[in-house]
Amino acid sequence: MKKLVLFTALAAAVAAPAFAADGAKLFAEKTCNACHGAEGKKPLMPNYPKLAGQNAAYAEQQMKDIKSGARNNGQTAAMKGVMHLVNDEEIKALADYLSKVKP
Repeated sequence: MKKLVLFTALAAAVAAPAFAADGAKLFAEKTCNACHGAEGKKPLMPNYPKLAGQNAAYAEQQMKDIKSGARNNGQTAAMKGVMHLVNDEEIKALADYLSKVKP
């Protein structure tokens, strides 16, 4: 029984990522709040989107598309300049965080 518990704990440790990115911390560190406001609730400019409460899958895909160049319209030029600061795991953490912020 002890071997099974040890094996299960080891398997979980190996399967888990080395760290789970903190979306709220990333939002501040990666300067997202400079344009989108604290918690993505009040953008700097009226034509910048409010991100608080956005669907996580949608937000993640939009950020990935802007980073890759697949999305190239509207305000994407401003975003393209900062998207090199985040990797896919961080994009996912940001999208998850924003989806949980009440608008």
